[in-house]
Amino acid sequence: MELNKIPQLRHTSSDNFFLLSGPCAIEGEDMAMRIAEQVVKITDKLEIPYVFKGSFKKANRSRIDSFTGIGDEKALKILRKVSERFEIPTITDIHEVSDAALAAEYVDILQIPAFLVRQTDLVVAAAETGKTVNLKKGQFMSPESMKHAAKKVTDAGNAQVMVTDRGTMFGYQDMIVDFRGIPTMREFAPTVLDVTHSLQQPNQSSGVTGGRPDMIEIIARAGVVNHVDGLFIETHFDPKNAKSDGANMLDLQYLEGLLSRLTNIRRCIQTF
Repeated sequence: MELNKIPQLRHTSSDNFFLLSGPCAIEGEDMAMRIAEQVVKITDKLEIPYVFKGSFKKANRSRIDSFTGIGDEKALKILRKVSERFEIPTITDIHEVSDAALAAEYVDILQIPAFLVRQTDLVVAAAETGKTVNLKKGQFMSPESMKHAAKKVTDAGNAQVMVTDRGTMFGYQDMIVDFRGIPTMREFAPTVLDVTHSLQQPNQSSGVTGGRPDMIEIIARAGVVNHVDGLFIETHFDPKNAKSDGANMLDLQYLEGLLSRLTNIRRCIQTF
């Protein structure tokens, strides 16, 4: 995947990692604009190619009373407004075949969730939109097996595919990142490390996912040292009151410091 083929992506000549970042879910226009504005300022300053991330709906929830969204088209229109106002590309995840064409009207990258990455019809539908496709590695899959998911995209005539590692299930309520997977997956597609989802502690007895945000920098540093192409970091200005995945998101006030340190690490390893 050539980054300069993603519409509106800036700083592609900086030789930095690229960033997928934003809230877990679109909760409203004001919150999306507030987060996007701050992240754009930071990434422009650090010359990090940036894609705004936000789910237009949350189909995979532990409990039926969990937040699922503000309405599909309403959230997608907000994603389009973010793209137009800040001149940045956007990414959202899709869950059904019918979502592909709908979301493709509003965003630049379609993301296949980890639990759905083996669903051939869904992957092909995303590929056939012509949009860049981001495939989340299933928590139950090996890095090597992701080449078959990536091949489904390219066999559908779309060369714009990347894969994202979001950890592997370790027991019932924990995730582990196997950093051997980064060079393995980079052999067949640009590879992203989903830092915040890798720190989830799913299926808690309350039905609300837990997390370890205190470990975000440790995981992110290890990814950069191991030459990951991009980082995925969900962020919110008020994680404790976020309507989805607040337990593992990064507080927005800490993002600039984190990215500054990671950018310095990136520069250092370029000499090796």
